[in-house]
Amino acid sequence: MSDIVLYTTQICGYCQRAKRLLDRKGVTYDEIRVDVDAERWREMSARSGGRDTVPQLFIGERHVGGFEEMVDLDLDGELDPLLGLD
Repeated sequence: MSDIVLYTTQICGYCQRAKRLLDRKGVTYDEIRVDVDAERWREMSARSGGRDTVPQLFIGERHVGGFEEMVDLDLDGELDPLLGLD
């Protein structure tokens, strides 16, 4: 399975939903709170091509996007293979 990284903030409702989705999938992920570390926010923005909204999900080196992109991939049956669940 690829490394899974989720950039979040504490008060973001979409971040909470993204974490619940990954938790339901039973995968382990690294949560990086960008609201407590400005350097990590800059890192997220650079990795995501300039996006400055949370959550931002990375699976390995692939930038998946935010919560809506996660849900779209899940509905299309494409998220599980990316997570190594196929």
